[in-house]
Amino acid sequence: MKIMELETRKRDEMIEVTDRVQEFVNKSGIINGAVIIQSLHTTAGITVNENADPDVKTDFMRRLDEVYPWNHTKDLHGEGNTAAHLKTSTTGHSQTVLIKDGRLLLGTWQGIYFCEFDGPRHRKMAVQILGS
Repeated sequence: MKIMELETRKRDEMIEVTDRVQEFVNKSGIINGAVIIQSLHTTAGITVNENADPDVKTDFMRRLDEVYPWNHTKDLHGEGNTAAHLKTSTTGHSQTVLIKDGRLLLGTWQGIYFCEFDGPRHRKMAVQILGS
C-alpha cells in the first residue's frame, strides 16, 4: 500500500492520477490482480472517466454543481460544504481497477481521477494492490 499526496488548486477540479497509479503498479511487480484507489477525505472522491476530451471534466463538474449547488438556503452543516459531501458520495470515495499483464485494465479513453470538491487543499489517497 502507498499513500499518495496531492495539492489541489481549485474548489472543484478533477486531477488525473492514472500515471501515478500505473507507476506504483510497475514498481510492485504485480502482473495480474487489481488496484484499489481510495480518497482519504469526505469531500474528495475517485472516479474513472474519459481522459481524451477536456470538456468532459468541465461538463462533469458543471453538472454536479447544478445538482448540488454550493449555496443552498436549507443546508444546515456548519462548515458550509454540504455540496462537497454530496458530490463525494455521488462519485464514490474509491475505485477498483483490474491489472492485466502488468498494466491497468482501462478502456481506450478511460483515466482515473481524484475529484476535489472543497479545495484548494492538501489531499491524500491510498493505493492498494492485490494480486500476484
